[in-house]
Amino acid sequence: MTRTERLFIGGEWVEPDGGHYEVIDPATEDVVGLAPEASRAQVHAAASAARAAFASWSRTTPEERAGVLSRTASILRRDTAALAGLAQAETGATTGTAHGMQVAVAVARFQRYAKGALEPVEEALAPQINEAGPMGKAGVMGAVAVRQPVGVVTCITSYNNPWANPAGKVAPALAMGNTVVVKPAPQDPLSVFRMAAALEEAGAPPGVVNVVSGTDVAVGEAAVDSPDVDMVSFTGSTAVGQRIGEVCGRDLKRQLMELGGKGAAIVLDDADLDAAAAGIGTTFSFYSGQICTAPTRVLVQRSVYDPLLEKLTAYIGYLKVGDPREKGTIVGPVISAAHRDRVESYVELGRKEGARVVAGGERPPYDKGFYVTPTLLADCTNDMRVVKEEIFGPVVVVVPFDADGPEAAEETAIALANDSDYGLIDYVFSGDVARAFRVARRLRAGGVGVNTIGRNMEAPFGGFKKSGVGRDVGSYALHAYSELQSIVWPG
Repeated sequence: MTRTERLFIGGEWVEPDGGHYEVIDPATEDVVGLAPEASRAQVHAAASAARAAFASWSRTTPEERAGVLSRTASILRRDTAALAGLAQAETGATTGTAHGMQVAVAVARFQRYAKGALEPVEEALAPQINEAGPMGKAGVMGAVAVRQPVGVVTCITSYNNPWANPAGKVAPALAMGNTVVVKPAPQDPLSVFRMAAALEEAGAPPGVVNVVSGTDVAVGEAAVDSPDVDMVSFTGSTAVGQRIGEVCGRDLKRQLMELGGKGAAIVLDDADLDAAAAGIGTTFSFYSGQICTAPTRVLVQRSVYDPLLEKLTAYIGYLKVGDPREKGTIVGPVISAAHRDRVESYVELGRKEGARVVAGGERPPYDKGFYVTPTLLADCTNDMRVVKEEIFGPVVVVVPFDADGPEAAEETAIALANDSDYGLIDYVFSGDVARAFRVARRLRAGGVGVNTIGRNMEAPFGGFKKSGVGRDVGSYALHAYSELQSIVWPG
């Protein structure tokens, strides 16, 4: 039976003013459930409820906040099977991804920020000796820097991971004493309502967490422009992020933006090509390429160009595309028919621009579901749109480059990688680690993977240029959801 969801405002489950809309399973095109369509007034009511709850929640002890977050993690862990099934139905994720990279990551993030709530918020500063003057007598001034909650935070989350992404916003925001209004992506909001239910069961007071959803752009706009909102945390496209930034700028609201990416993977002639192919190949499989950190733009030195193409082509050959619930499936569907059409249009654009389709390029032969065949585009140049623009699907573009000597190779690769509007995460593959680090330090990206696509989940995450504003993850997320206050006194 399909579930009919309601809005969560001020601790109450509320019928939506705009009725409901269908949430579709990308693998089967069946209806997963009915999501509520909020009105602007209801979104503003959610923000008002968060404002009312802030006064008391911000004064709770760190131990109280840690308790709520820890209990939430336990509830999600308890219900993992059902929650992963819902995530899979909403997103088309494979079984392993739904369990291990969606719900399990959400559990880990709530547990991490239960500990984060206990991290010190005060930093003692060195005393300063002041001579007598217009500001008063001579003396020693003591000072402490204190992290204070920002206030009401709107969290607008992405469709590619309706568990890890909201948890990565809500948990640190609550740990710091903020209250939140969560506006999930319209394609898969049902999981976020289950997260709210877990927080309610864990003892989050009314108004501390509110969830509103809808397909109308006005819902998201209301979550940003509400006068009760102090900060907006957004994950999504650069275009939408720019619009949010414009609205926030009018009232000088704090922003945390994790936007688009076109990750450059530099493969130098001394690289381990098997490791490079394995890392780059995850673009074809992980979330069906719907991930901003993917190494989608391969910049490879000419001398190892053909061997790398062979390995990437072979990698695609091992990938089973199909029903994400079936054992052995590696590549499930993309989120919607509209997005499938968009990805396919980029593949066709690549052909027209002169790229060579080495593998993929055709729609899989399924009667239902929004499937895209993993596609490898070779012989690309850096001025092609398929190289410059984010495709957000299982498509990798490969740009060969020539260089006369090791130093020239580094300079050329760095120039090509930095010739982009984006700067989220880049990658460097080289057998010489010192060389790889030398290149990494000159890349205009918020993160760089050296001979890996893995991440350290305590390292700061965010982008340069049009890939975002601010940093989160680990303790950096606690900093992102706080304001610094200085307190000064005479010694």
